[in-house]
Amino acid sequence: MTEKIDVSQYVEQAALLVDLQLRDEYRDSAIANFEKIQVIAKLVNEFSLPKDIEAAPKFEP
Repeated sequence: MTEKIDVSQYVEQAALLVDLQLRDEYRDSAIANFEKIQVIAKLVNEFSLPKDIEAAPKFEP
């Protein structure tokens, strides 16, 4: 994903989709949190995995 997402517009649209009345005093914090999430998601999505990797059949911590 090379396109930069307008996080403030995303927050507004997502709030509309889930019928969330996002109060003004929380809007800036919600946008800041989604900007942080965007950075973390970029790191995860750009992490390359070997082509021959297989999913574990069972998760064992």
